[in-house]
Amino acid sequence: MIVKICANKSIEEAQMCLNANADVIGILVGQKHSSTDFVDKETAKQICDYVNGRCDVSLVTHLLNADEIIQLTQYIGNNIIQLHSNISEDEVEKIVKALPQVKLVRLIHISIDGQIATNIKNIKYADFYLLDSFNLKTDQVGGTGLTHDWNKSREIIKNLNKPTFLAGGLNPDNVKTAINQANPYGVDVNSGCKKDGKKNAKKVLAFVKNAKTKVNN
Repeated sequence: MIVKICANKSIEEAQMCLNANADVIGILVGQKHSSTDFVDKETAKQICDYVNGRCDVSLVTHLLNADEIIQLTQYIGNNIIQLHSNISEDEVEKIVKALPQVKLVRLIHISIDGQIATNIKNIKYADFYLLDSFNLKTDQVGGTGLTHDWNKSREIIKNLNKPTFLAGGLNPDNVKTAINQANPYGVDVNSGCKKDGKKNAKKVLAFVKNAKTKVNN
């Protein structure tokens, strides 16, 4: 099970993820929707330089302009880009051509009752998919703390042609159940590893451990 810990805002938080043996850390740069988890590109570069290849680093961005995303990636040094927006495929194609070595994660929004709210047929370029909850009331396209129907997620994942991450309301207590029900390629957590609004080392450790403990599918 591949485990991504998202929304790292400091070297200290990145170290929590490394200590827990997370596979991927996410850093949010380029904000268009409501979130308290974004950092500037300088902080993102510091974190990426500190990680120095010890795990994968994913730039998570709301940006819609390929040139901006390309420049950010070249500056920060991340090896994954998670496009957390309704970016046009023409712009995505520019990214693919400019950064062929960088893997792309494409967002598929899922409503709480498990309905797909993204037109998957329009997605031409993806190395991975990410199923995530959204909250229209708060203008949050991720980090909502809301779960969706994992049994329906399993059906969606089964029918997708790419490795798929599960996100949305995951935490150390429910991640095993979520994996057992949805059978994803990987899991992605943000708010579920926070305590009092900050990333918590014990929760990060427990999340990774629980996610990587074998379950019966």
